[in-house]
Amino acid sequence: MKTESLLFGVVTLFFAGIAGLYGAWSEEPAGTALLVIAFLMGGVVSFFNAVQYRRKGRRPQDRLEAEVADAAGPLEFFPDESPWPIVTALGLAVAATGVVYGLWLFLIGLAVLSRGVLGLVFQYARRDAGQQQ
Repeated sequence: MKTESLLFGVVTLFFAGIAGLYGAWSEEPAGTALLVIAFLMGGVVSFFNAVQYRRKGRRPQDRLEAEVADAAGPLEFFPDESPWPIVTALGLAVAATGVVYGLWLFLIGLAVLSRGVLGLVFQYARRDAGQQQ
């Protein structure tokens, strides 16, 4: 994270300098505001990476002597096949069609879309946390 923090720190300084020069020479508020926002966003990312580096220390990617296996974590849970992405896509398509053809079709699509999203969110809510699949 130290390298990323330094990289985004340089980007932040670049945008700060460009925002100052652009604001002074162009007298255009929209471009200046955009560059100031880019400066602030780069600063947030740089600050986050610096804080994470101080909290967690060096990662295996930061060490030259690290092995590939050092960065490998535990295998996470991968879900089985699910019908809910298809239901969600169908609901979105019907709701988008309902925007053109009428409120009644939009509401039907919204109901199907809501059911699909709820199915995705709560699909594994009852899954045992200690169970490995």
